[in-house]
Formats: sequence, structure tokens, C-alpha cells
Amino acid sequence: MKILTVDTSSNCSSVSLSDDATLLGECLLGEDRSNSGRLMDSISGLLKAARLTPDALDCFAVSLGPGSFTGVRVGIATIKGLALATGKPVVGFSSLAMLAMNLPYSSEQVAPMFDARKGEVYGALYRCGALPDAVLNDTVLSPRDFLSRVTHRTIFVGDGAVRYRDLIRDTLGELAIFPPWHANLPRACAGAVIAREAAREGKFTPLAHLNPTYLRASEAEIAKRKRESL
Repeated sequence: MKILTVDTSSNCSSVSLSDDATLLGECLLGEDRSNSGRLMDSISGLLKAARLTPDALDCFAVSLGPGSFTGVRVGIATIKGLALATGKPVVGFSSLAMLAMNLPYSSEQVAPMFDARKGEVYGALYRCGALPDAVLNDTVLSPRDFLSRVTHRTIFVGDGAVRYRDLIRDTLGELAIFPPWHANLPRACAGAVIAREAAREGKFTPLAHLNPTYLRASEAEIAKRKRESL
């Protein structure tokens, strides 16, 4: 099953091309919020290198967030366009579940964390075997409130874990584990693992339901509410 997977939910966007359990290619765009503009070039490059066209793929996959509002919208819009053009199905998945899958078969639970800014983090708790299993569903909280949910030894991963490392260590002590730096990078190929299993079970996401997971209101929505309350 050939799947093109896109993640643009954070500073480090990525695209992967896989065929069943074989990675045909992956492109990581690094920590640059302008990298969404290079998304189609990355997709085209991977397809060209694999000598494939979009019509030759079996499905598309995309992270729905939480994460960068603009980035998530760009990724979803791109995949929607490709799906409409080819008639291929789509799988949407959580960006936090994808990040947790950097540590499959871990003996400890995994806490993926994205820096949500404004003194908050997007976070969750997962048990990661072959696939992620949520212990605490994706949420947005202050770092202290999120850490208050942690009662067992936990591996913290993601840019939120990097930013709040001192707070995590001071709050949880030996309960907190930090992996090597490369595990903090969200990777589309980890999302492809989730998408492949969903596709094999026929659990595709209707395009009408392929929407961003924001968890909190955007700046535009907050401004609109303020205007309406005047």
C-alpha cells in the first residue's frame, strides 16, 4: 500500500512516501515556519525519486493537529487537493500520536508535547506498542497543569519538552525521562505507520471531516468574539 504522508503541524514539517512497511523516501524541512511554502516541491521531489505519480498512490495521510494553526491548514488543504484530483482516500491522524510513535515499544508511557505558546503546551500521554494508545487524550494546558496529570515514569518528547525541560525535571524528578534530541523531531513516516493500519482496516477520513484539531480558539476567533461582545 503506497501512502504519501504530510505533517505541517510544527516548526519541523515533513513528508514521507511509503509502500507497506518500506520507506521509499522522506523529506524533513527543519525548524523553519516558512517551510510550508516548500511543501509541494518536497512532494514532487519524493514522487519523482520513486518514479511514481499521485495517481499511483493508494491513499494520502495528513496530521490534523494540534499544532501551528497555519501549518495544519496548509497540510490539510494540500492533501485535500491531491485527494480530489486523484480520487484517492485519506487518513487523518493526531500530530501528538505521530510524535509519540518516535518511541514505539517503549516500556514507559510517552508524553508528546508541542509548545503552544502563550504559556501553554499541546500534550497527551500514550502507551506506544506497534501503535499509540491514548492514556490522556490530546489537550492544551499550562505546563504545570499538564505535569500534574503525570503519575508514572514518562518519556517527554517534542519541542514543548525541550522548552520546559527544567520545569519537568524539577517537578517530576526521576519520573521524567528525556530521549536523544532526534526523537523530538515530528516525522511523517511515524504518521505513515498509523495511517497504514487505519487504511488496512478501511478507516478512512471523509474529506468533509478532514478538519484541523485546534483545541483552542485562534487569534482571529478570539478577536471576532471580542468585537461581537462590544
